[in-house]
Amino acid sequence: MEILGASLRICVDDLEAAVPFYERLAGGRALRFERAGVQVAAIGSFLLMSGPEAELEILRKVTATIAVQDVEEAHQVLTGLGARILAGPVPTPAGRNLLAMHPDGAVFEYVDQQRS
Repeated sequence: MEILGASLRICVDDLEAAVPFYERLAGGRALRFERAGVQVAAIGSFLLMSGPEAELEILRKVTATIAVQDVEEAHQVLTGLGARILAGPVPTPAGRNLLAMHPDGAVFEYVDQQRS
């Protein structure tokens, strides 16, 4: 499994106010989507999220988002290394993802850009 990159997950109160700062900082435009009532803006290596506190409370438990070539392969590697898959793989607006808890208790989201 090749790790292609990682995104820093940031929960913000006001997505509209935060996006211009991160667009200037990262030098790019935000890719926006919504998932489970949470508004998301992906900008460079930043993943900004805003929405209901109950949803954000769950999202704050995820350490980072890891981009991989193939989530199915990541699933196999992670389980082979003793990680526990918490959710997925499932399709998302941008590809597929899964949530995994590493043996040390850290939770990561793994994503690819493949469409199911």
